[in-house]
Amino acid sequence: MEVALASLSYAPIGKKGLDWTKPFKSIPSAILKQSIRKLQPCLASTATYTAPVIDFELENKKHDLLRAVQDTQRGLSATADQRSSIEEAIVTVEGYDAGVPIDMLQLDGTWRLQYTTAPDVLVLFEASERLPFLQVGQIFQKFECQDQSNGGVVRNVIKWSVENLLEEHEGATLVVNAKFSAISRRNIQLYFKEVTLQDIKISELLQAVIAPAILPRSFISLQILQFILAFKAQIPLPNPTPRRESIGGLYYLSYLDNNMLLGRAVGGGGVFVFTRAQPLIF
Repeated sequence: MEVALASLSYAPIGKKGLDWTKPFKSIPSAILKQSIRKLQPCLASTATYTAPVIDFELENKKHDLLRAVQDTQRGLSATADQRSSIEEAIVTVEGYDAGVPIDMLQLDGTWRLQYTTAPDVLVLFEASERLPFLQVGQIFQKFECQDQSNGGVVRNVIKWSVENLLEEHEGATLVVNAKFSAISRRNIQLYFKEVTLQDIKISELLQAVIAPAILPRSFISLQILQFILAFKAQIPLPNPTPRRESIGGLYYLSYLDNNMLLGRAVGGGGVFVFTRAQPLIF
């Protein structure tokens, strides 16, 4: 360091010149060593300059993936070529997170479905296309595992409606509740517990039929409205057989960060692309 500092000389002033290195030569070596230690973090930061470039590249790949799924109606209208391109984009993003253990704190929260190839989900979209009165709205996965180390609760949430009877797209909520446990660095096992129908929101048209605004609302009509709004049906699911438990409920979380979740249902159940959403309260 003394050699480096001694080389910091400037052009001479006048005939005799002025040696600016003399003040540095008078500094004790212990102080110079302390100064070097303080400079080391700054020097180290220059060595990791490529990290932001890698993050920027990853964000571009994620953007490419979301752009590829944008016009596929969450997978329903995707052509064979589109599915191939999307699968390639998914694999590319997965490569940035390969082998990293599941971060439960990061997984916790609500995720909105953007794309899937899962047959049991696509059949809902197909039914909505064939039945004009049925509307399938947003689909979410809500993980509750903030204070857990290897498991928690997951809720598959489907917003749906019936035209003219319920509010558009979000007239009712179907929730499939399950517990899960991490069985490896990236695999979680799902144990489905019950299906719940809740949050019924009837349309203004149906409200007018039950309790017309131009007539005094009777006690019975008010009771009917209150019953519908508070309605909640819970249907327990049977315990799975060992074979269903080992295959049907196995879920591979192939990529996870603060704003994207990619998953694969093991056993040919399809792929899922989720993005972070506003929290759902139950």
